[in-house]
Amino acid sequence: MALLSLLPSLRWVAPVVAASVALASCNSSQTSESTNAAATATDSMSTAPATANPATAGPQPVKPTGPKPAWGPTIAPEMQAVIETLASLGGKPIETLSAQEARQQPTPADAVMKLMRDNNMPTPPVTADTMSRMVMPGVKVRIYTPRNASGTLPVVVYYHGGGWVIANLDTYDASVRGLVEKTGAIFVSVAYRQGPEHKYPTAHNDSFAAYQWVLKNAASFKGDPQKVAVVGESAGGNLAATVSMMARDKKVMLPKHEVLVYPIAGYDLNTPSYQKYAQAKPLNKPMMAWFFENYLRGAADGKSPMISLVNANLKGLPPTTIITAEIDPLMSDGSMLADKMKAAGVPTKYQNYDGVTHEFFGMAAVVPQAGQAQDMAAAELKKALQ
Repeated sequence: MALLSLLPSLRWVAPVVAASVALASCNSSQTSESTNAAATATDSMSTAPATANPATAGPQPVKPTGPKPAWGPTIAPEMQAVIETLASLGGKPIETLSAQEARQQPTPADAVMKLMRDNNMPTPPVTADTMSRMVMPGVKVRIYTPRNASGTLPVVVYYHGGGWVIANLDTYDASVRGLVEKTGAIFVSVAYRQGPEHKYPTAHNDSFAAYQWVLKNAASFKGDPQKVAVVGESAGGNLAATVSMMARDKKVMLPKHEVLVYPIAGYDLNTPSYQKYAQAKPLNKPMMAWFFENYLRGAADGKSPMISLVNANLKGLPPTTIITAEIDPLMSDGSMLADKMKAAGVPTKYQNYDGVTHEFFGMAAVVPQAGQAQDMAAAELKKALQ
């Protein structure tokens, strides 16, 4: 639930361009991934282009039209332009809606697509092919394989954001494609079941089941079952960390590395960043409370170590990279988790990116810091999966 990353398919205005810039976003509109599809199928996203690669193409600058928002006086111009464009699309506050209504709201992904059209940004080339498989009833994965790859490749299991309530595989497609291109690894993106239809700990159990499925089936899609890592954004960052905890506790092979992007790591809505950025966008404090209400069964669940990672036993977890955004209610969660990880003896690399908000990680086509964050994540993954 990378909080900007907290959110059935996006309402793609231009499917090809949309796929290239889909953002991890808590406001992302979605339609249910079909759970009745064949166990193995060529995925509908297989012809979607990859996220722009700043190292080769470079994001073209976009400019805001108004003053900086009161809640974000340090916001970077490209990030502000995304937020302004999102506001122009007329979405309603997520916390005032039902989950079904929230899944249909305009998203940061929609905003990025509009900015790309308005600035005549070229559609990036396709660098990964995809196919879908069913892990178990209700849980689907999308497998991204680098084009023209040969031999056995390392595998990264990816968990999307959306507060365990909204968003889907399409919403975070840009993040995954960017990392596939930068790492050369196979990515397996997990469509876990969501609240309020499926309450805690369903998403957590589904996520671990998907990880175990990858370990058992990696060879069937040319993956190396001995070189597996996990990545997640927002709520997905929480899921990636708990998958590692469950693997440790159940004596299953640990991931070689975990990348947690603005993870939900606590149940405390009064941390410094929750207070400072209570009204931020696209993620704010009322939305986080709404996510907890829709996924958790009650306050006791919020105190569970699988939700409150900062209070969990973190010893023996794999080397970890934590990425946060400055203008994000979840920034303190990530920072505190990094400190707790280090105190528990876990090799941990932490980086906060100034001037950006929740959900920035998948915006590399427009926001320079997103490309930088993806480069960092990819470098740590490649090092761990050599």
